[in-house]
Amino acid sequence: MNPLNQVFSFEFFPPKTADGISKLEQTSQALAVLKPAFFSVTFGAGGSTRDRTFQTVVDIQDKSGIEVAPHLSCMGSTRDNVREILNAYINKGINHIVALRGDMPSGVVEAGEFRDANELVTFIREESGDHFHIEVAAYPEYHPQAINPDRDLENFTRKVAA
Repeated sequence: MNPLNQVFSFEFFPPKTADGISKLEQTSQALAVLKPAFFSVTFGAGGSTRDRTFQTVVDIQDKSGIEVAPHLSCMGSTRDNVREILNAYINKGINHIVALRGDMPSGVVEAGEFRDANELVTFIREESGDHFHIEVAAYPEYHPQAINPDRDLENFTRKVAA
């Protein structure tokens, strides 16, 4: 592959402080000149950074001009709260999502209404049609919780098919 045709992105964590917000703005502006395909913003386990993720996504997209893809994890989530998040992104003109199973939030016993990322992708499509370009993840080896590499590949195939 020609290196000039490679696609790349940068991933950010939602800042916790005013200083962090300022540094993130400076960093995203500096990285925007490299013309990444998109920036992504993480979503803490069970949505623990949900509000900060949303605001960070909106701020970066407004100020950088680069498309931003928020992470959306399904562990500990309900259809209602995912629907609410999707609608908020749609209302802000966000049309790119990184759909993940995510980690179980600390202290939470129930996985929520979704078991795997393919269920989240299916739900996103049911709720929003083709509004979102959806990215999914895969481990270079195989997921540490997978029974074996073949089962992990089957799971990835389900995500892509969804």
